[in-house]
Amino acid sequence: MFNKGNFSLFIVLLLIFIGFGDSFLPKPLSTASFQTRTTINNFVVGIFPTWEPKTKRYERTEKALEEAQKGRQAN
Repeated sequence: MFNKGNFSLFIVLLLIFIGFGDSFLPKPLSTASFQTRTTINNFVVGIFPTWEPKTKRYERTEKALEEAQKGRQAN
């Protein structure tokens, strides 16, 4: 039933349905395409938690600026 050619065609049609189906398919299928794409997007975004760095991003620069300002005020 699924040889290599049929499987490739199925994957291509599935990707077209998910990616672009809501723009050209009739109403019940366009809604299904949009909902499928939204569900997949939410799933992929939900896999990766919000990443925050462990260190402060500009801490070294801010310290250098403070030291430079202290040096100017002392002179």
